[in-house]
Parts: sequence; structure tokens; C-alpha cells
Amino acid sequence: MDLFKVVFHIDEMHKWALTLGNAKNFIKDIGTAEYYIEIVANAEAVKIFDGTNNEGSHELLQEMEWLMQQGIKIMVCRNAMQANAVQETDLPKYVTVVSAGITRLVTLQGQGYCYIKP
Repeated sequence: MDLFKVVFHIDEMHKWALTLGNAKNFIKDIGTAEYYIEIVANAEAVKIFDGTNNEGSHELLQEMEWLMQQGIKIMVCRNAMQANAVQETDLPKYVTVVSAGITRLVTLQGQGYCYIKP
């Protein structure tokens, strides 16, 4: 396969390390192959951006920034942010807000992305 299109879905806080590790392992394994990868966060997973240092969030945010530098996009659900009192001003620059995470997942799958839920 010359081009990989993958979306990682995360909706649980305790799965951030696993999700980011899966993404890192994936890009390491495929070597120089071209890829389009997004991580879509919704539900309680958006709490990683709430400004508190919960569950080792500082280190995880550093990993996210590294992944972004590798071309991986990180999308966050606006509905989940509102439900979990996460403000857009709390988000790192490399995060993109989408109106609904579930819609983003459906859209990407319709475009041929492989869906991964660690």
C-alpha cells in the first residue's frame, strides 16, 4: 500500500497514552510510506485539554505536539468540549476544533480512512 489513511478515535481519558502510542508505532512501522492520519477526540477524552495536569497530561500533550510535527492532525469535538467545560482558549495551537467528532469520524470513513479505536 502506497498511501495510508487512518483515523484514531479516542473517547476515554485513560486511553490517551495507548492511542498516541498506537499512532507513533504505526508511523514508525510504515517507514517512508505516505499517510494521512487524524486523531479525533470526543466525549471525556477532551478533558486532557482542560488546563489541569490530570493523568500525566503534560507528557501526553508533548507527544501530541511531536505527532503533529510528523503530519498527524488532532481534532477535538466542540460538543464534547462544551459538555466537559473545556474552553477553546485551553487548546494548544496544533489542535483543530470540529463541530461534532462523530460527524468527523463518519466523514473520514466515507473518504476511505481506516477506523482505529484503541
